Amino acid sequence: MTDLITLSPNLILAYTAYVIGTASPGPSNMAIMSVAMNAGRASALTLAAGVIVGSLTWGWLAAFGLATVLATWSQALIVLKVIGGLYLLWLAFKAARSALRKGDLPAENGALAKSSRAALFTRGAAMHLTNPKAIFVWLSIVSMALPAGAAPGQALPIVIGCNLLGVCVFGGYAILFSTPVARRIYRAIRRGFEGTVAVFFSYAGLKMLFSKLG
Repeated sequence: MTDLITLSPNLILAYTAYVIGTASPGPSNMAIMSVAMNAGRASALTLAAGVIVGSLTWGWLAAFGLATVLATWSQALIVLKVIGGLYLLWLAFKAARSALRKGDLPAENGALAKSSRAALFTRGAAMHLTNPKAIFVWLSIVSMALPAGAAPGQALPIVIGCNLLGVCVFGGYAILFSTPVARRIYRAIRRGFEGTVAVFFSYAGLKMLFSKLG
């Protein structure tokens, strides 16, 4: 119980980082949005299911692989925190740059919207399984939440919680952007949302770089 209480603040920060990172515009979300607006909710949910499977795969591999390493070599957490912190700061920079850029959604991917359900699911999974960014984000989040010398079992709350949040985020994009009003709302809030993402990732990155590791 003591371990869980100690882990809790960083776990909440990791959940928050995952939600913001997952919800911020990127290739997977843009593809889901495009399919939702062009082919409807069912097709978008199929694509989102593939994305979720890809994310889930990387999440479990990162959580338990990293936890196993830390159980035998706790000093690895120092390296991972530095790498993860720098990567979160890079994401903050990209979000800030996007917030300063005027414009709307990128051109809609009509070919993807016309794909079969099987092709949509496969494409969604491939987006995450072949994207180095996905594993890097997971490693940053897991190293943020795990304490030095963590046992593999302590990764369970991280990966289960983030996977459930991922279902809500990716599925939410598929449902929301199948409605006419969603694109207007996104256009209105995009730059402010990206600015918020930049601030949060700056905070999370700096916290990782300067946090105590014991």
